[in-house]
Amino acid sequence: MKNTLSLIALFLTCIHLYSQNTYVFFGSFNRDKATEGLYVYQLDTIKGKLTKVNSLKGILNPSFLTLSPNGKYVFACTESKTQGAGSVSSFKFKPEDGKLTFINSQKSGGENPVYVTAHKNGKWLVNANYTEGSVSVYPLSEDGTIYPYVQNLHFSEGSVNKNRQDRSHVHAAVFSPDFSQLFLTDLGADKIRSYMFDSTANEPLQPAKPPYLSTTSGGGPRHFTFHPNGKFAYSIEEMGGAVNVYKYENSQLESIQRIDTHNDQHKEEFESSDIHISPDGKFLYASNRGYENNIAIFSILQHGTLKNIGYQPTFGKQLRVFDMDETGKFLIVANAASGDAFVFRRNPETGLLKKAGKRTKIKGVSCVKIKKY
Repeated sequence: MKNTLSLIALFLTCIHLYSQNTYVFFGSFNRDKATEGLYVYQLDTIKGKLTKVNSLKGILNPSFLTLSPNGKYVFACTESKTQGAGSVSSFKFKPEDGKLTFINSQKSGGENPVYVTAHKNGKWLVNANYTEGSVSVYPLSEDGTIYPYVQNLHFSEGSVNKNRQDRSHVHAAVFSPDFSQLFLTDLGADKIRSYMFDSTANEPLQPAKPPYLSTTSGGGPRHFTFHPNGKFAYSIEEMGGAVNVYKYENSQLESIQRIDTHNDQHKEEFESSDIHISPDGKFLYASNRGYENNIAIFSILQHGTLKNIGYQPTFGKQLRVFDMDETGKFLIVANAASGDAFVFRRNPETGLLKKAGKRTKIKGVSCVKIKKY
């Protein structure tokens, strides 16, 4: 009897695992609401193949995406790179058939929204606006509706590169591991701004002490991520072509290393963009656009510092965003200029990447998010 029950349990577990779907969401610069803008694909986790499931029209330039913690909703920066406009939008996702349904939109509170993130409690959404250098905070309802923002903070100061840093350009908004703090990477001001986040307050954002950390002059911090252990943080410089490593303790960042993302042959036009850490915390990946169009791969040493171990070409142009699945088995890139996505299989021992599957053509693809259901 005991053996029979064990076999039944094993069978049910196998059925559950087999029935799980890994979905891949792509945003794009579609430039025209009459054309497809959001895409849903399914990832074959054996072969690394992408298969299109669904797409959505009627939304303009859904350039950056994030998912609600429960995976039921997709939030997007919309009307990006549209002069005098900008919005954030919400979509309901049904994993049963892969269908996306538009819920609503709200004004972004600034021109050119580029980054959106959700609080782990599912009650708050935060958006960063690049061109006007601002951040907006929105309450969320249980059905995925975005309410008008309750806070909209604008910044003005720039930095040393007058062509790129004439004023503030906030490029990312990232919660601390415990979601009590929010960090804003300001490419225009060469600062990482810091706010405490009280999820029970009507206006959650309050300046932290200190309110910001100055970064490398002219470096232009773009994206930001935390190590899974919560003790270290990493920021990639778009203009400086480097990763800054920080120790994170008592709600403060302390710089401990700055290391190039590019190889020695390239001295300018790095256009570094995105940064992610493998789920096991052993490797960091940082993307370079410009002349290189590759991903720099680093091993993470005992005290959080980095050692470069190689580069992986992305087989396209202008890699804007990439993502890793929750197992760390696959990494998917979104090459905006060449309009394509590629799947890479990741070696968990060496951290190196190998292309899996064929090119997936998606015009203007700008963002990718992976989620297992």
